[in-house]
Amino acid sequence: MDIRQARLLQAIIDQFIETAIPVGSKRLLQSKEFSVSSATIRSEMAELEDLGFLEQPHISAGRIPTVKGYRVYVQQFMNPTMHERTVRARFDTLRERYFQHKDRERVYEAVALLANMIGNVSFATVPHRDRVYYLGLANAMRQPEFQADSMFVSGVVEVLEQSLSRLLEKIELKDEVQYFIGEKNLSPHFASCSMLITKYRIRDFTGAIGILGPVRMDYGYNTVALDMVEGLLRD
Repeated sequence: MDIRQARLLQAIIDQFIETAIPVGSKRLLQSKEFSVSSATIRSEMAELEDLGFLEQPHISAGRIPTVKGYRVYVQQFMNPTMHERTVRARFDTLRERYFQHKDRERVYEAVALLANMIGNVSFATVPHRDRVYYLGLANAMRQPEFQADSMFVSGVVEVLEQSLSRLLEKIELKDEVQYFIGEKNLSPHFASCSMLITKYRIRDFTGAIGILGPVRMDYGYNTVALDMVEGLLRD
């Protein structure tokens, strides 16, 4: 195989990899890589076929690489660095999606852990999403304050499902635990509720993580639990 045949084989394989369509002499000439006649290209393609580097799936079709052709391509012609910029851009995009997915998983697992430690609702803003994870509503339902007033319960559920994200936007987050006890200005439904909240950080995202329950709650225990789970996200 001479230099021109090598360039021709490389061009055919590059085009076939890109299109999955058999490559003919006309397409090779359109690429303007070869300043020879169509007849010369057809002759060279026929020789590459005789050498076992190409094959013709149909009589009227162009050529496609054989296994032997691919092996020569990988060993002699392939230049991975030509694709580095394209691959890097794709990798960077997918890597960020991967880490964002892992961020959300970590926060969800932290909320689940907190819900298992306390007898109230645990919640956190979701990294890279305008929403809030919350778990443990069944815990709160077992509290006497919630069992005594079904309308109050439905109001709290409505806040959790529809407006907790907007409510949290009103709060200036701090590194230490903040306490909101029966504060109607946050929501009328929270008149008999307390909320503990603190800031968490995960990579470049800052969010809120907290506890919601009746005013009668174990503030000391819940504060320690919240601090510990927030620290888990920080590690």
